[in-house]
Amino acid sequence: MQGRIIILLAGLFATGPAIAQQQTQKQMQTVRAAVLRVDTPALLPISRMDTPPADLGFAGAKLAISDNDTTGSFMGQDFDAQEVTATPDTMAAEMDKLLADGIPFIVTLADDAQTLALADQAGDRALIFNARARGDALRGTDCRANTIHTAPSHAMLADALAQFLMWKKWDEWFLIAGSHPDDIALAEAYRRAATKFGARIVEERTYEDTGGSRRSDSGYVQVQQQMPVFTQSAPAHDVLIAADENSVFADWLPYQTWDARPVAGSAGLVPRAWSPNLEAWGALQFQNRFEKLAARPMREDDYQTWLALRMLGEAATRTQSTDAAALKDFMLSENFELAGFKGQKLTLRDWDHQLRQPILLATDSVTASVSPQDQYLHQSSALDTLGIDRPETQCNF
Repeated sequence: MQGRIIILLAGLFATGPAIAQQQTQKQMQTVRAAVLRVDTPALLPISRMDTPPADLGFAGAKLAISDNDTTGSFMGQDFDAQEVTATPDTMAAEMDKLLADGIPFIVTLADDAQTLALADQAGDRALIFNARARGDALRGTDCRANTIHTAPSHAMLADALAQFLMWKKWDEWFLIAGSHPDDIALAEAYRRAATKFGARIVEERTYEDTGGSRRSDSGYVQVQQQMPVFTQSAPAHDVLIAADENSVFADWLPYQTWDARPVAGSAGLVPRAWSPNLEAWGALQFQNRFEKLAARPMREDDYQTWLALRMLGEAATRTQSTDAAALKDFMLSENFELAGFKGQKLTLRDWDHQLRQPILLATDSVTASVSPQDQYLHQSSALDTLGIDRPETQCNF
């Protein structure tokens, strides 16, 4: 009899996992999302090292889905993210397809105007995650209740750099901005940061983009002659700040300025949402997992897309639900938080739906610092010293 009991028990434990697996598969509920990337024709970047990879953003989505499924598999939850590539001419049609298919969560990789148009097109049919556009107006006068911003704003990036420069006591700035609208918007963010933290912009200049190729056999010679002349006769300053969102001129500034001064902003010391050289707070393991998956370093678009889809995974885990309305309500609640491998929990601002996050100040090789800097305090969150705080917001949902 004892032998019979042992055999029966052995059979039970052998078949139990298989039965449980079958039950889990039957009960699996899927959280559906999409990543819509709008590829706008542009000149090649100054450096071939900056050429966008074909899977930009999508690789971050794949890692996020893998991370979500790791936890979701134990809870009967499955995650899916459709990848869609569009042009400015086809993006509306692609968005219509996603909405018609009932996709409730859509991550967009687009510029400011495109992001706003896609958000308006989606209306109350989908929640939009902005994973690229940095414009402050999207978080202000043009804010939309159906949009969450995982990409940091111009104001957040400018404030992060300003805090570090003030800690260094480099409070005299020479500002050079490009001629494109987003360059002008970024320059305005640096003006605001200077006023906010007590720096002084000693002079501003505009670098006009005249078009044409940025690479030529004589390019090095031309830059070596042109940049010193362009930056000549500036008033005394501690640092040159470049506002160049289109990669037209900033990368040519280090070591080519008339005065021997550090360069920051769009080149030199750059404020970033993510840098492939970050190793602290478990980031090295995170970097390794991404590089194993994508065979390249992680870029900001990848990280910001990863954040958006991980927000869905975290909400599904915490609510134990896959209902789109329940996930949205939780993500917008004060109870939501997310780990982002940057030393602090990431939370959402209720006044403009901007994801709070530390900003890395990075060179090509190292992360030199992380803002907010320790001396800048806030009554609720030090992260709200970066960007537009509640009393300043122009957003009215």
